[in-house]
Amino acid sequence: MNRKLRMGMVGGGSDAFIGAIHRLAAFMDNQIELVCGCFSVNPEISKTSGKSYFLPDDRVYETYQEMFEKEARLPEGERMDFVSIVTPNFVHFAPAMMALEHGFHVVIDKPITFSLDEALKLQAKLEETGLTLALTHTYSGYPAVKDAKARVARGDFGKIRRIYVEYPQGWLAAKEEDSGNKQASWRTDPKKSGKAGCMGDIGTHAHQLAEYISGLKVTELCAELNVFVPGRMLDDDGAAFLRFENGARGVLMASQIAAGEENALKIRVYGEKGGLEWRQHEPNTLWVKWADRPTEMVRVGTGQMGAAAQHNTRTPGGHPEGYLEAFANIYRNFSLTVRAKMNNEEPTAEMLDFPSIEDGVRGMRFIDTVVEAGYNDAVKWVKFEG
Repeated sequence: MNRKLRMGMVGGGSDAFIGAIHRLAAFMDNQIELVCGCFSVNPEISKTSGKSYFLPDDRVYETYQEMFEKEARLPEGERMDFVSIVTPNFVHFAPAMMALEHGFHVVIDKPITFSLDEALKLQAKLEETGLTLALTHTYSGYPAVKDAKARVARGDFGKIRRIYVEYPQGWLAAKEEDSGNKQASWRTDPKKSGKAGCMGDIGTHAHQLAEYISGLKVTELCAELNVFVPGRMLDDDGAAFLRFENGARGVLMASQIAAGEENALKIRVYGEKGGLEWRQHEPNTLWVKWADRPTEMVRVGTGQMGAAAQHNTRTPGGHPEGYLEAFANIYRNFSLTVRAKMNNEEPTAEMLDFPSIEDGVRGMRFIDTVVEAGYNDAVKWVKFEG
């Protein structure tokens, strides 16, 4: 197969924030082209968005149902190969399931669904169809994060003992949902976001990053969730103690009322012989710490990192690779995997290195568990089920 993969979109109209991010990321490596979409629940916005993306009128649809049905009837050489779903949480499951039922691969925003039950149904459908799904946990796409994971897996630090991950933001320190802020409105609405607010939105990122780098799964947690802004319906702050499968212990903090903070994601992992630290505000630097020698500052693009990081690095040292490049790494590895499958080839480990349905199910289990623990002062530890 010697062509670009053809992408459709659900959501991501000209009035949306994250859709533009997805398109920039998808197009960065010249592997993907946008061929169709249903870009809004408002048909006029979908139509005008499609025009601004230079799509023909007959490939801009009023509903995602119409899109999947009509695209599936097109000749194989014309129809889309996969769909990117960039809608609020409550509009994740139905289009993803319908896409899989019609033979299309899926890229989807996190958290993967509105509920754990929906995530498990998607998992079963993927197993049935053999199709591919990528979940956009962006931070696992950074080259330095991939190098951190490789160092832990290689055993550089010995047995992992401690993990600290924090994700403070300040953009919801005031009741932005009452001021017409579209992003705040749906994220703080339990009918659209689900049972968790801050923990569902960014706590899931922190949880996924901790499990990704450490290679360990959380088995139980003790949590506290808070609603600091009066009248808000979902948590805007929280923290959890974590227990991992190898006996390691962790602390996770997520807050969207940390006034003055932007997007200050940070993780530290410690083993018997040393540890590491990575900060999203300084993404090209990985701090590697040792018990018996000075701390090392390891930089992206300088030849100091291993194969996994190099596979996901585009520029020479000193040229920062940030959020868009990390996002693009997910799309590129997903597209390379889909292309390999289409060519009846076995995807390499580097190709398969993107968040998948397993991360999605783990994320929904995290939400269920942290909400169960976070509001119940009578219960200390709650186990991850399944």
